[in-house]
Amino acid sequence: MDVFLQLLITGVMVGSIYALVALGWTLIYKCSGVLNLAMGELTLIGAYVCLSFYNWGVPFLVSLLGTLVIGFVLGLLTERLFLQRLIGEPLLTVIMVTVGLSFFFKGIVAFIWGTDTQVFKPPVFPMEQIKLGNMVIGQVYLWSFIAALILLVVFVAFFKYTRWGLSMQATADDEMAALSLGVSAKFVYALAWAIAFMAAGVGGTLLGNINGLNISVGYLGLLVLPAVVFGGLNSVPGAIFGGIIIGILQNLADGYLSRFTPGGVKEIAPFAIMVIVLLFKPYGLWGWVRIERV
Repeated sequence: MDVFLQLLITGVMVGSIYALVALGWTLIYKCSGVLNLAMGELTLIGAYVCLSFYNWGVPFLVSLLGTLVIGFVLGLLTERLFLQRLIGEPLLTVIMVTVGLSFFFKGIVAFIWGTDTQVFKPPVFPMEQIKLGNMVIGQVYLWSFIAALILLVVFVAFFKYTRWGLSMQATADDEMAALSLGVSAKFVYALAWAIAFMAAGVGGTLLGNINGLNISVGYLGLLVLPAVVFGGLNSVPGAIFGGIIIGILQNLADGYLSRFTPGGVKEIAPFAIMVIVLLFKPYGLWGWVRIERV
């Protein structure tokens, strides 16, 4: 039971970071119907920007704030330069552009920061572990969980109580009705990309504090996809709960099944779960069921 509880708690903490990145997936899909396959590279860019600030002697919290600001600007620029011209084009065209962007961003990261693993020096979070009975929890997991939780609350409050957030929800629910009320769809799409950059960058930063940072962190974008599908592609609460659930299941699979396999079960488990969920719930647990009448 102690092992189970430790795996469960650690899974929740890591899953909260997945939820941040899943939020970026969901926002872009919810507003534009586009599946952004460059999310992994968005996490890379944000994480390396924060690492650069920190290496220059900027306090971590200020570095994180700077990452949010730069992520916001980069998200707006990406949408304006690469995607705004594709409004009204087939979705497959836009999705393929995001594939091209993923390789483009990965190349920029490798050119500027290299491919070797880098760590935050000195460590941002204390190295001493916290003991809860027979369980041992690293402080990096605990503080990352708290930071992810705060940002999730901020983002949800933004969508629910601010004019911009309500405009995004209106555009996602009924674009034509939102346009008739004076909402700018172009602005909403740009804002969705900006927030996705911010959420993904913070998620990458927190994971970089846990495991170190290298170009393979971009794989996180695909790893989070099962969480998005599990919760429902167009559901913000689904993205949050899906990320946490996938974090728990991934950790449990690593703890209980890795001994029976040669390796990799931790990475495979989320996708296996995604396939099973899609067989019974094609729209995810909280996704909108589309009914087409002929």
